Amino acid sequence: MGNFVLRAISFVFHPLIMPLLGVLFYMSKSPRFIPENISYAKIFSTIILTFILPILLFFLLKTINKVDSIYLRSTRERIIPLFLNCVITALILWRVFPPSEIPELYYFFVGILCSSLACFILVIFKVKASIHMIAASGFFMFAIAVGVHFKININGTIALMMIILGAIATSRLHLKAHTNSELVIGMFTGMFPQLILLQFWL
Repeated sequence: MGNFVLRAISFVFHPLIMPLLGVLFYMSKSPRFIPENISYAKIFSTIILTFILPILLFFLLKTINKVDSIYLRSTRERIIPLFLNCVITALILWRVFPPSEIPELYYFFVGILCSSLACFILVIFKVKASIHMIAASGFFMFAIAVGVHFKININGTIALMMIILGAIATSRLHLKAHTNSELVIGMFTGMFPQLILLQFWL
């Protein structure tokens, strides 16, 4: 039972859903008026580009034997998916969240791009960081920043995300997907770009 729960945690909190969670969190907490049709269009575009498209690309890569599983266990498997993720994130910055429209989400995705590039560089040097921790900690830092920016109480979200981060780390260790150092590297790789970029919009 415990093994099933820990596997489920890795699956439910997969890195692919974190950008969408960031967008949904911002849309639900921001006091800024955003027309409903624009909000839906942004959310739909985010789902297509950060969730559906990567899944389709994964199956393509799997078909041509470039990856073995969705968890990308080896550094060799990670090179092409991470490169494609950087391209997709750049496309999002160009077409979905340009800086002139919703600057908070623009810099959120700039942070995601920086984290993806850092992870890409690390795998070139055969260093494996936890992509689960990169994605979750990046969202965690962004959520805190949104709370500070709009002066809203998100203590519940912070507490929940701390529990989720701990659960993800426990899950990845239990499944022997990462070492302690790989989890720590992932956490800092996800948090630091978001933290550094705060000076541009907070």
